[in-house]
This record gives sequence, structure tokens and C-alpha cells, in this order.
Amino acid sequence: MPTYKAPLRDMRFLMNEVFDYPAHYARLANGAEATPEMVEAILEAAASWCEEVLAPLNLSGDQEGCHFNAGKVSTPAGFREAYRQFVDGGWQGLSFPVEYGGQGLPTSLSVFKAEMMGAANWSFSMYPGLSLGCINTLLRYASEAQRSQYLPALVSGEWTGTMCLTEPQCGTDLAQIRTRAEPQPDGSYRITGTKMFISAGDHDLAENIVHIVLARLPDAPAGTRGISLFVVPKFLVDSDGSAGQRNAVSCGSIEHKMGIRASATAVLNFDAAVGHLIFEPNKGLEAMFTFMNTARIGIALQGIAHAEASFQGALSYARDRRSMRALSGKKEPDSIADALIWHPDVRRMLLTQKAIAEGGRAMIYAAAQTADLMFNAVLEDDRAAQAQYDNMLGFYTPILKGFLTEMGLEAANLGMQVFGGHGYIHEHGMEQIARDARIATLYEGTTGIQALDLLGRKVLIGSRGKCVRDFTRIMLRLAGPHLAARGSKGRMARSLTRHAIQWNLLTLRIMWRAARDRDLVGSTSVDYLMYSGYVMMGHFWALQAEQARQRLRSGQGAESADFYRAKIQTAEFYFDRLLPRAEAHRRSALAPTRSLMQMDNGNFAFP
Repeated sequence: MPTYKAPLRDMRFLMNEVFDYPAHYARLANGAEATPEMVEAILEAAASWCEEVLAPLNLSGDQEGCHFNAGKVSTPAGFREAYRQFVDGGWQGLSFPVEYGGQGLPTSLSVFKAEMMGAANWSFSMYPGLSLGCINTLLRYASEAQRSQYLPALVSGEWTGTMCLTEPQCGTDLAQIRTRAEPQPDGSYRITGTKMFISAGDHDLAENIVHIVLARLPDAPAGTRGISLFVVPKFLVDSDGSAGQRNAVSCGSIEHKMGIRASATAVLNFDAAVGHLIFEPNKGLEAMFTFMNTARIGIALQGIAHAEASFQGALSYARDRRSMRALSGKKEPDSIADALIWHPDVRRMLLTQKAIAEGGRAMIYAAAQTADLMFNAVLEDDRAAQAQYDNMLGFYTPILKGFLTEMGLEAANLGMQVFGGHGYIHEHGMEQIARDARIATLYEGTTGIQALDLLGRKVLIGSRGKCVRDFTRIMLRLAGPHLAARGSKGRMARSLTRHAIQWNLLTLRIMWRAARDRDLVGSTSVDYLMYSGYVMMGHFWALQAEQARQRLRSGQGAESADFYRAKIQTAEFYFDRLLPRAEAHRRSALAPTRSLMQMDNGNFAFP
């Protein structure tokens, strides 16, 4: 079984040397207490807890799974004790407001903690993870009475939260939602309907579960314009804020899944359950996007978490397992054979995993800074800045969720491949990582849905390409001073410049053609998303390489010279071996729609 070790050196490099988080925190209204000493203490404590408590439960939790008996769900052995430690440690409230019991620290600190939790034990991390979006939705849209009623227990972790969107007849197409909300004389509503695929929908870890539910009012217009948002607790809340009488919400079953088996995915039945309206009638989808965007960034973390976990397992195995001799001659003459790590194809797989994990981590840490700035703008009531940073996050989110989960799945599969036949055996833990990673490209919107969101909503309709122009300006500022440089620095700079120009031209060509071909956006969107992801990751690898070069030149970096050289070498590998994939996606994105749409539906197969 892989032994998880939190990648603190890489995390510190990004935080302190690439993105200068200490200066970033010093500028935030809620960043005064996020001193370097405080941040280091949080990282060390989170790493120890994840390594010593969560990681050992990962394989056993997968083997045991969750149990469903007479409507009650129980989690695997050890989960309840681990969750109690999570609550007692104050981990849930790390970045939430002090007035509701949180510690009021910047949002990004929760991202760093969540990455370690996810890599150590993704199934466990989903129980508190779904609460984050629930809390954010209540913070932004609930009344003060509702916030006072629910947030203290959610922020402490004593209660958990969910998002209830999907129904048996509809997944992504929320216009088909049938769950009803009947108004009552006391201002409450009776919620009736069935929701499915509800992650952490029922369990035995917390004394109450707060469901955020999409439903329709009796006079609601058809389609997504007629959806409202409600808060529906598993147990009604008494006047003293404690969990009281059981609400009419029941768990009908839990799913038997390919992966994340220790995470309970529930079918929930609402039988005239008591709920209360959040935000305005028929504007629930607008409010739910707060929840969904929070969850999507969290799922992007899953791609990195599984890439890191699989890389750690594969690297350890490749160093220890011996097979044949290296093609260039014996490397370990005193051993019966050379270690796998000497073989070029194994190195290709390991470097691909490393490039995905560390490149994706940089992408997410950059987005986390933007999230900090957005929440800071909220605290300072700067609506213009809030809108600016919200738009930036809106552009990042589908790329992070779609691209990084696809790449995380690739990294997980490569980890199995390094192990050979042993990778297929459950006890080694590598096939579990691949099974757990598979869901990441599906829930919270499939890769195709993320691609439509990116190209259709964010690029073409929302900004007419401005979001791409804004990001490529950042790329050009990084590359510009080094265009004439020799060696890999110059090659990376010229490649970044070429791809920045190409990304804008690709966007313009699609925009022009989409005006005449209504199917074009759907046919080209996934290739466009993957192209965008490869180019964006290239930017962040070039940024890391440049920072590493500066530390090597000055001799003043916090890490060893070997660490910085490895960063530069991984960046060179990315530009030589992975970034060229972007060209294939660009060409496919420009392929004619006709070859995709011309076949009659009945001619797909001839039984």
C-alpha cells in the first residue's frame, strides 16, 4: 500500500518562492494572523494528521465500504474517530468568519489542507468537503436568522452539509427537476421529491446534516428560471440551536460504486420535509452556482491529490523493484538487475505523473490566491474588485476541474502501469487510486459540461474572448524578457509566446465559425478545454522554472540546488513531451463538424 507523505517542500516552494504568499497575506483584510510562522504550523499539523490518521484508513475504508441498514448509514471502522479529531482540531472552520466560530483565516489555507486530506484519503475528505459549499452558499445568500441558525454548527464541523441537485430523471439538465416546495402559513415550505447521487447524503459522523435543495414552487415558470433553493436539515433545529426532531428526510439506499467506496452516496427521499427558502424565489440556480463552483474547485484538487498519491507509490516501487538491465549498460552491477527507474519508459511515466501533480498544484495555488482576493473584496465591500476576481475564477474553474481531473486520471493509470501486474492487485493500493480518480471527471459536471461552460458561457458569450486575452497577457509578460535567451529558458519563452498567440487565434476562429454552425461549440469544446489546460499548465511550469533559475543564480533559495534543478528539468520534460499534445487538440478543435454529425442515428450499429 502506498505510504502518503505530504509534499511540503513543493508546497512551500509554490507558496513562498513562486507566488509569495507571505506578502499576499499581508495585503488581505483577514490575513494579519496568517504569518509565516502560523502558516507553517498549520501545514505541519495538517500533514501529520493526514499521514498518521487519514492515510492508514484509506485502504481499509475501501475494503469495508459504507453500510446501509434499515435506512441508516454507517461509515467504515475508524472514520468516526478520525472525524472527531477533525472537529476537535478546528479544521473545518479554518477559513470561515470568526462570528460563526471560525478562525477567519484566508481561503487558500483551507485549499492547502484539503489537498493533503484528499491525497491521504479522498473518501473521508468528502464528508467535510461538501460542507464547504453549503457554508459558502449560506454565507452569501441566507438571511441573518438562517446564518445564525445553521452556520455555527457547520463551521465547527459538528454538522455537515450537502448539495441536492440530481434526480432520477435528470442530472446535468436541471430544467427537468420535479421536486416540489409547498408554501406553509408559517413561512416554511414542505419539500417533496427524490434526490440521488448525493455525496455524504447520510452518515454517522455528525449529529445533523444540512441539505441545500433545489425545488420548484407551485407557480414557478418552466425550465431553470423556475428553480428555487431551500435549506432542509435532517433534524429540525430547536430554539437553542441544537438538533431536535427528525425531519421527513430519509435515505432510501446508498450506491455500490466503482471507487470512493468509503464515501456514502445516497438516494434521499423528501416526504413533505420542512425547509426554508434561501435567496429569492425562482433564483435558486444563481445561488447554487456558489455551491457548484466551490465543489468544482474541490474536485480539481482531487485530480492533483490522486496524481500525487499515485506518483508517490509508483516512485517508491520503481526505485525498489528490479527488472532487466538498463539499455545503456548496468547501473547497479551488485544487484541481480537494475531498478525500474533506470528504464526510459518508466521514467517517462514517472515524469508525467510528477509534471501533472506539480504543474496542477501551481495552477490551483494561483487560483486560490484569486479566491482570497475575491473574498477580501467582499470583506471590504468592493463590488468592482469582487466582480473582477469572480470573473477570473469563473474562467479558471472549468479548466481546473475538467483538465486536471482528466490528467489526474491519467497519472493514476500510469501509477498502475509502473507496477505492472502488481498494479492490478488490490493490496498494493494503486488500482484503488485509479478507481477513486475515475469519478472526478464525472461528478460536479462531466468534462464535456466543463468544456461547454468554458467555451460557450465564459469565452464566447460571457467575455467574447476577453478572458483568454487577459490570461495570455500574463503569459506574454512572463515570456517577453527571455525570448532571446539561450537554452531551455529561451525555448520555453518562445513556446509560451507562440501558444499565447495561437490560443487567441483559435478562440477567434471558433467564434467566427460558431456564428454559422450551431453544433460547432459542442463538437469542439472538449478539445478547446484540453488545449487551454495544456497551455495554462505550460505557463505555470515556465513560471516555476524561472523562479528555480533565480534561486540557483542567487544561491538564496530555501531549497537545495538539486530541488531547483529538478524543477527546471521537469519543466523541460513538460515542454518537450506533454505540451506538444496541445497541437493535436488545436487541430481537432478546428476539424469540420460534418464528420461528427453526418451519420444517421440508426447507422451507428448494424445488429
